[in-house]
Amino acid sequence: MHTTVDALLPLSFLEAVRSVDSPDDDLDAELVPELRNKRLGLSDTVYAQIQRFTDAAKKHQRTEYEETVGIAKLLGRRPDAEAVFRAAGRYLAAQTYQSIPSASRGLIASLPSLLARPIALRQTQRIAGKYLNGSVRRHGSFLILEVPRSATVDVSPRGVGCAYYESFFRELLRLLGASGGSVDHVRCAARGEGTCEWRAEWRSIHRDETADNAGAA
Repeated sequence: MHTTVDALLPLSFLEAVRSVDSPDDDLDAELVPELRNKRLGLSDTVYAQIQRFTDAAKKHQRTEYEETVGIAKLLGRRPDAEAVFRAAGRYLAAQTYQSIPSASRGLIASLPSLLARPIALRQTQRIAGKYLNGSVRRHGSFLILEVPRSATVDVSPRGVGCAYYESFFRELLRLLGASGGSVDHVRCAARGEGTCEWRAEWRSIHRDETADNAGAA
């Protein structure tokens, strides 16, 4: 089946590995030319791909699902794969949060929880559909994120790649002020359960300083 994904997915993988591999002190910074030969995230290839997917994302273009899976598999072989996927999930959440119209972000931040929650839910559902080819539904006091074709499900042993969607879901809800608890991976395609699903507690809308700063950006 021919499938495409939003260009932000592969971009999030590449931005995350660049961030993880970037020098973290002055000594490393002095050795950047040497580090480029050792760290994938600093390579010219990754830089060129970041530029390509950044341009595609700005133009709201989509890319091939298989190409995105190929990038995820490359990262999945790293010993720090889980850290990279979690960083990528947070990056995607931050970028997609900014796609929410500023007026809607303002309403979510200022309205009483009873009125803000439906707006936050609709935006979460929109983001899941557009950027993850997935869906979000409410089930009691929980939100369920379902992704029928995960781009990371089989890319690393022990389901490490699934941390990408878990991290994304937690961070997006945090930015919306709608959750701060754990996100559970309740169904996994790798276990023969059809699709991947994550469950998060759907708490009352509240704002913290970090989310307020992000909404003002």
